[in-house]
Order: sequence, then C-alpha cells, then structure tokens
Amino acid sequence: MRITAAVLDRIGATGPFAQSKPLRLAEVDLADPRPGELLVRIDAAGLCHSDLSVVNGDRPRPTPMAIGHEAAATVIQAGNPDSAFKAGDRVVLAFLPACGECVECASGRGYLCPPGAAANGAGVLLRGGRRLSEAGGEVNHHLGVSAFATHAVIDERSAVKVPGDIDPTIAALFGCAVLTGVGAVFNTAALRPGETLAVYGLGGVGLSSVLGGLAAGAQTVVAIDPVAAKRELALELGATAAMSPEEAAETLGAFTQGGAEVVIETAGRADVLAAAYKATRRGGRTVTVGLPNPAQMLSIPAVSLVADAKTLMGSYMGSAIPRRDIPRYIGLWRAGRLPVERLLTSVSPLSDINRLLDELASGAAIRQIVIP
Repeated sequence: MRITAAVLDRIGATGPFAQSKPLRLAEVDLADPRPGELLVRIDAAGLCHSDLSVVNGDRPRPTPMAIGHEAAATVIQAGNPDSAFKAGDRVVLAFLPACGECVECASGRGYLCPPGAAANGAGVLLRGGRRLSEAGGEVNHHLGVSAFATHAVIDERSAVKVPGDIDPTIAALFGCAVLTGVGAVFNTAALRPGETLAVYGLGGVGLSSVLGGLAAGAQTVVAIDPVAAKRELALELGATAAMSPEEAAETLGAFTQGGAEVVIETAGRADVLAAAYKATRRGGRTVTVGLPNPAQMLSIPAVSLVADAKTLMGSYMGSAIPRRDIPRYIGLWRAGRLPVERLLTSVSPLSDINRLLDELASGAAIRQIVIP
C-alpha cells in the first residue's frame, strides 16, 4: 500500500530545521506484513530527543530512513490468522523488539536483546529485511517502528495491547518517555521509599523520572534544568525543589545533606553525566538514560567507585519489559499517580515536523505529538 512517511535522506543536519528541512514527507510503498508482523495505523506519535539525535548525527543510523519511534496505533491486519492481535486492537509501540530466545531475553533483560539491537542498528525489522521502499529503493526502518507516518509494518514483539479508551496522544507517551523515565526509577535504580532523588534534564523522559520518583515514594525530589519553565512544571508536578545546573553545583549537596541517593541523567551529555555522578551521595546510584554523541567521553575519579561505593548504571528503555511495564504504568496513570498528560506540549499535524524539531532543539518543548 502507499503511505505517507517522514523520510530522512542524510544525517548531520543543522538548524533551523524549518529552513534546512531534513525531513521530507514522501509517498512510499509499504509491503504487507509477514507472519509474526502487524500492519498498523499510526494514531499519534511523540517527538523525542532520540529522533533529533538521528537527524543531527549524534545517533548515526542508515539512510534513507522513515523515522519516529514513540507511538500509539491501531492494528489493521495481522500477518498470520492465529495471531494474538486482531484488527481494531489498540497498541503502544515499543522501540526495541525482544526476540524472546537469546540469553538476555531468557534472563529477563529483553531490553538488552542482541538480535533486537542489531536489527535496529541496521534499519531492518526483527525478522529481517525492510517493508518500506520508494521508487524501487529500500527505505530503512527506525527502531522497528517508523512512527512518523500514516501506517507502519512492525514485528508483533514491538506491540503492547492497551485499553481502547485511552486518548492516543496520551497513550503514545508510554512507548518511550514514560517507559524510559519511570523505568529508570523503578527498574534500574530500584528506588526505595524514603530515598532522595535528583533528576538532571527535564524533557519528557526527565519529567517522567520525576513522576516516577514521586510514585515510588521518594522523600525528596530535586529537578535540575537550565529552562525555568521546565523547573516550574516540575514543581507543579510535586518536585521538592527545582534548580538550574549552576544552582545545583553550588547547593544540591547541602540541600540533600551529602548528595542524592539516586541521581538520574537524561540530557545525553557527558558533562551533565559527570555533574550527576558528582551529585550522587556516597553509596548512591547514578543512572544515565541520555544518548550522547559517541565521540563524547566521560571522566570521573576512578577511586570514587571504591572509596565512595558509588554505582554508575546505564539504563536503556528504562530497563523495561514493555508488556509488563506499560500496563503497570497505565494503571498508575489511571490512579492519578502518573499524570503524564501534563507533559504534552502540543499536538500538531505531521506536516509541521521540521518546525517541531526546532522547538525541541531549543529546549522549549517537553513532548510534542504529531498526528499523521
């Protein structure tokens, strides 16, 4: 079938993106789903810094690529008749399909699935190959999803069923922002009630971490970002305090009486990660979910890992098992404990995608939703 998709022809674009227009809306061909795959209609898709990182070259990916990885969708067709998915099912898409057979999947760490990561890096689906093409040439998939489009073919392992009464503009947030930010608190850091939490970077993922910390029972939650409006929103959401990076460097240690027990970095910059590690209390955990340019290097005092008994932890996709965690987080949202709808900055047509990239890059946006 013919669909419309936002296609990136080359990485490394610079802003203003409304002028350089790195993404073009193209009519492309979408092949039928194979057994174990689904044809879905994209109902809403979120714009994430991970998308921007592909556009600007911080996260190199093969091109041409139909990008976008955070979405809510409706199943149109399953590739085989005995599928657990049926036409009309509402789903949230997960950006790392887990094969279910490797050592990592068997040990409950599907977010580290090597076949899934290899497929994502190559721009193909988990079962191999591409289902997108334009003028006879193949178009790469983005993280098995390619959500900035009217439709997509995905592996069934990229889909999680959700209740049909959730607004797609909210449901989409659970596919990355909430899954990653809340998961970093619940799964990776395993924050315990009464502990202190600091979060560096207050985009969609960072503010989700703030919400996750509050839901997990953190005694103190400190939100850190250079943008005043984001700090104000963090306070409205329930953060104990909000600081600029400069203020945090001067006062966070005293405010938390020696540093936070859990510090989460979401900015995707090595210097911010170094600051987050320094702000971590002795015996505490520093969790990084940001994706810096591969050329950036982290420098920390090596002795501190022993002398201060600190733990530095990476968290990909919030160390989540999507089919377990997305329903769990939706339940917390329904109970009023994760008001993720407050993270929505705007809802716009897909044709605005390049302008929206500028708003994201400037720090003005938290989570923008596009409607194909």
